[in-house]
Amino acid sequence: MSGTARVWAADGVLLIDSITQLVPADAGAVVVSGSHGGLSAARYALGVSLQLVVFNDAGVGKDGAGVAALALLQREGRAAVAVAHTSARIGDAQDHWQCGVVSCVNDAAARLGLAPGQSLRAALLGLPSLRAAASGLRPG
Repeated sequence: MSGTARVWAADGVLLIDSITQLVPADAGAVVVSGSHGGLSAARYALGVSLQLVVFNDAGVGKDGAGVAALALLQREGRAAVAVAHTSARIGDAQDHWQCGVVSCVNDAAARLGLAPGQSLRAALLGLPSLRAAASGLRPG
């Protein structure tokens, strides 16, 4: 991706290289961002009501700074995960989608069935809400 592209990878899954590209119309989507999972990224994610947001763990960093967004989003009841920086390039949402391996999840994401070690793409396509959207059904 170019760093500014917005690509729908699957029904309900939006790829954006930077979390700053979110717009209000993205509400309800699963968003795979190429951004790190620091606090500044969380503030953008909180601006739009998303079903789930994906970040890069950026190596986790000192005091967990690279994934601090997950805890902040959890406090607001929002699902968030990070993929391992060793599995996908930071700033490249397409690489997250194609190659990302989940490294960290918050409790809200765990309740959706996401867990460390999963292929991001397979895990997201397995979400009941996305399966229902793909089949034209509403999740029950």
